[in-house]
Amino acid sequence: MRLTTARGSRLKALGKRICLQPPASSLQPLLRLGFGVLVWFSTQASVWAFGHGGVRVWLPEGISTVAPAIDRLFYTVLWITGVMFVLVEGTLLVFLVRYRQRPGRRAAYTHGNSLVEIIWTVIPALILVGLACYNQKIWAQVRGTPPPADLELEITAEQFAWNIRYAGADGVLNTADDITTINQLHLPVHQTVLVRLKSKDVIHSFFVPQFRFKQDTVPGLTGRVWLQAVKEGQYEIACAELCGLGHYRMRGYVTIESPEAFSAWMASQAEQQS
Repeated sequence: MRLTTARGSRLKALGKRICLQPPASSLQPLLRLGFGVLVWFSTQASVWAFGHGGVRVWLPEGISTVAPAIDRLFYTVLWITGVMFVLVEGTLLVFLVRYRQRPGRRAAYTHGNSLVEIIWTVIPALILVGLACYNQKIWAQVRGTPPPADLELEITAEQFAWNIRYAGADGVLNTADDITTINQLHLPVHQTVLVRLKSKDVIHSFFVPQFRFKQDTVPGLTGRVWLQAVKEGQYEIACAELCGLGHYRMRGYVTIESPEAFSAWMASQAEQQS
C-alpha cells in the first residue's frame, strides 16, 4: 500500500513538472528566419578575396572568353533565389505574428484560394523556364561547336599528375617528335586552344577556376573542350575529383603568355627533349 502511494505521488509530481514546462517557443521559426537572413547577407559581405587584380567579389578573376557569361548566369541565379528567399521568409514572418495563438481566439478553417495558388505556381514556373533558356544559351556557347583552333594539345590525368602533350614539328599529336611535360601547361594568350582530356586510371576532374572550366576525365573516353585565355599570368590546375590517397598533391600550373613567349618556350622544350 505504501509502495503504491509513493509511486502515485511520484507520478503526480512528474505530471506537474511536465505541465509546468513551457511549450515549444513560438520564437523558434523567427530565430531560424533571422539566422538564414544573417547567413545570406553575411555571406554576401564576406566573400571578398584578394586576387591578381586586387580585391575580388565572390569569384576569382575570370581570364577566359566565356568567364563573363558564366559569372552573369551565376549572379542572376544567386539574386533571384536570394530575393525569393527574403520574400517567402518575410511572408512567413508576417503570418507568424499576425496569426499567432491568442487567448479566446479560435482558429478558422479555409479551403484555400485558387487564384493565389495559380499565381504562386505560374511565377516560379516562368522563372525556371527563363533560367533554363538563358542557361541553354550559355551552355551552347561554352560546350557547343568550338571555333577553329590555333593550338591542339592533349592532357592525360593519372594518379597523381597531369601529363601534357603538344604536337612537335610535324603538327600531329602522338608521334615521335611530340613535346611532353608534367604538371606544366603553357598556353598563348588570345588564341583558341582545343584540349583532348583523357585518364589512365580513375576519374579525375581538370579544374582551373579562373577559366570557369571544370571537366571530368574518364578512363576510356576522350573529352574535347576548348578555351581561350584573355590575360597573361600563372594559375593553378587542381583535380576536383577525389581520385585516391594522393589527391591532395595532384596539382599543376598553367602559364598564359604571349604567342612569342609561347613559341620560344616550345622551341626550348623541343631542344631539351630531342
